[in-house]
Amino acid sequence: MNQRTLGPAGPPVSAVGLGGMYLSITGRPEESAAIHTIHAALDAGVTLVDTADVYCLDESDIGHNERLVAKALAGRAERVTVATKGGLRRPRGAWTRDARPEHLVAACEASLRALGVATIDVYQLHAPDSAVPFAESVGALARLREQGKVKWVGLSNVSAAELAEASRIVPVASVQNRWNPGDRSPERDGVLAACTAAGIAFLPYSPFGGASGALALGQRKGLAAEAARRGMSPHRLVLAWMLAKSPVVIAIPGARRETSARDSAAAADVVLSAADVTAIEASF
Repeated sequence: MNQRTLGPAGPPVSAVGLGGMYLSITGRPEESAAIHTIHAALDAGVTLVDTADVYCLDESDIGHNERLVAKALAGRAERVTVATKGGLRRPRGAWTRDARPEHLVAACEASLRALGVATIDVYQLHAPDSAVPFAESVGALARLREQGKVKWVGLSNVSAAELAEASRIVPVASVQNRWNPGDRSPERDGVLAACTAAGIAFLPYSPFGGASGALALGQRKGLAAEAARRGMSPHRLVLAWMLAKSPVVIAIPGARRETSARDSAAAADVVLSAADVTAIEASF
């Protein structure tokens, strides 16, 4: 599988990774099936797994996906980069923000235990918290890095201005924002351009528009036709389109089934021309 660099000074990883969320939230598969899905991705060449402490059912289930990933990576962990996140909570199943430094420190310690590691490869601020100065949240991650608990720092759900502010505090390896055919805001708000210019990895989450969007992709007649013409699924074509937009893009699609994980992984080796990209975007 083709590889890309996770940030200016980060490791080489597969151009397509695996997002773990759907293996741990409502509707999640049985643990054995979830592990088979992770193994299918690894066998297809995936070397980046993205998780978070809040990929779970509720506050009592915090760390579920991290523990699942750790179990699946037993015996293979040295070949895989794991990115996790802190800064959210799951009270009664809701998604709320808490990027206070003290919460981030406690969340990082819990993630270290859940993943069974001494140092987290990539620790990402899950989202800015309007109740906390952004610099304080990023500063907490910088200190975790200085303490050796985190190798690289990442951000999620940030603006171009917030990325610039964070970069003055700590080297930023990655940015994870929402991006898909129905929400192309990173192409307009300057975040993708800023990442490209600085060599910061851009990890688009929800690349198919969520679970409902993934089901709807096949119903986009123009996109389906473009995919059929190239002998692939619309989902694989969307990921290939993202990879063609910038050399810093590393896709992290989620998957509940082995077949989905393998299909997504194959996008890393699809080569698209500028004319292909134009035709695909017209199909959106």
